[in-house]
Parts: sequence; C-alpha cells; structure tokens
Amino acid sequence: MKLIVQIPALNEEETLPETIKDIPREIPGIDKVEILVIDDGSTDRTSQIARECGADHVIRFKVNQGLARGFMVGLQTALHLGADIIVNTDADNQYYGGDIPKLIQPILDGKADIVIGDREVGSVKHFSFTKKFLQKAGSWVVRVASETRIPDAPSGFRAFSREAALRTNIISGYTYTLETIIQAGHNRLAVAHIPIRTNPKTRESRLISSIWRYIWISASTIIRTYAMYRPLRFFSTIGIIMFFGGVFISARYLYYMFMGAGAGHIQSLILAAVLMMLGFQIIVIGLISDLIAANRRLSEEIVYRLRKMDRE
Repeated sequence: MKLIVQIPALNEEETLPETIKDIPREIPGIDKVEILVIDDGSTDRTSQIARECGADHVIRFKVNQGLARGFMVGLQTALHLGADIIVNTDADNQYYGGDIPKLIQPILDGKADIVIGDREVGSVKHFSFTKKFLQKAGSWVVRVASETRIPDAPSGFRAFSREAALRTNIISGYTYTLETIIQAGHNRLAVAHIPIRTNPKTRESRLISSIWRYIWISASTIIRTYAMYRPLRFFSTIGIIMFFGGVFISARYLYYMFMGAGAGHIQSLILAAVLMMLGFQIIVIGLISDLIAANRRLSEEIVYRLRKMDRE
C-alpha cells in the first residue's frame, strides 16, 4: 500500500520545510510514504527547498497555473507513480501532518473513497467572525448541492482513494475544494469527514485576496458545478418559477378584466406572456442540457477507463 502526500506550492520556501518535516514517513497499514511537491511557477527557491527537505518528487510549472490546475496535475502524477491513497495538504503548514494516519483510516477500512479534514471552523482562533460565517454558510450550500454531510467544504486537507482520484475531473481554474465534493456526491462516491488539528497561522491566505471576490468565485463555482451535474433540476426550477409567475400575473389580469378594468392592466398581460414564454424556454434548455449531461457522463466514464488502463 503506497501513500503519496501532494503539496501544491507557490513561493513557499519559508513554510515548506516545516510542512514536509510534519509529514509522518511511517504509518500503520502503509508500506511506503512519498512526498510530491507541485511548484506552481514560484519565483523563489521553493523547488530547491523541496528537494533539500526530502521531497521524493518535484514538479515545477514554468508559469503560474493556479491552485486547481496544480492539484489536478498532482493527482494524476501520484496515480502514475502508483499511489493507492493520495493526501493533499497545503504548503503553508496550516494542517497538522500528524493527523494524516487518522485522515486515511476510513479509506484503509474500506468505508470511504474521499475523506475531508474538518477544521471545526468555529474553534479556529485566528479566523475572523466574518470568515467563520462565510465558511459555514458556504459549506451548508455545498452540502445541499452535493447531497453530502461535509461540515468544512473549503478544507484542503483531504485524502483520496485510487478509485476516487481516477474519477476526479476539475474544470474550475480557481480552486478544487468545492467542485470535488459536489462532483463526488453526484458520482455516488463515499465521502467522509473527520476532525483535524491546525497549526498556528504563518501568513495571510493568498486564495482569499478579497472577501467579495472569493464569495463571487465560490458561488459561481457551486452554481456551475451543480448545473453541470443536475441541469434538468436546475433549469426546470428556474423555468417553473418564471412560468407560474406569469400564470399568477395573467390570472390577476383576468380578474381585473372581468371586473371591467382590464384596459388599465395591459402591461400585466404583456409581462405575464413574457414570463411564461421565458419559463417554457428555460425548461426546454434544461431538457437539452440534460441530454448533454448524459453525453458528458459517458465521456467521463471513457476518461476513467482510459486512465485506469494507463495506470495498470
């Protein structure tokens, strides 16, 4: 049983040594532990420091590709290197490496395909009230969209079985945390969570440069991913709301018409017609999108089988 711990890194020469040092090299149930660092176009000595600190594999991008791209390349590289379990952690040493054995145990026990580390956000002292609220609210939305019970969706400390890694496809260019959970939920993978510890804060988050930008990108990622996996439900809900909104307005117009005051409410009739037509069109878009989604599912299955054949 081989475990590879992947660490996406961008200009982390100061924190990377402690992160690598924190990773246990001997874990019960694991024959071999290797460390893979993905240098996302760093302008400092991140790659050199990774090798000096004992990283077994280092991938370096010539230019910055983004966290999601780094995560996906790391996942595929780990599979190519023969990993049975892949753990992802952050290079800023946010997560306590000593919890890796606990993180992978549900996979070793055959109870989970993916395990997410729960930081128990409410108890993290260096998180502001706003950040705690947004993390909890965002996690609730992801739980609804993914039909899972993950309490800390943005957590980057997570473990993947080989099967789960083979089925993971990231489309977002910003981050992988939310999309992987929604995708796993709709692919009917077993997703579990365990409480984990965090280390003292070393620096400000580079992913959240602006709260409003983070909210906008996270919301758009959730909506796009959900619409991709449940297009009929997504578009039909919007279409039905608009259609029956038009029906309600048209009923209101008919009431005034029978009361002899219809001439003053022509605008309502026009609005009702527009809403009903738009609602019907959106439902049709949902039906077409559902057919496209069926084709995408077949494509994903082909990609999965090709990956599996390549790794074998």
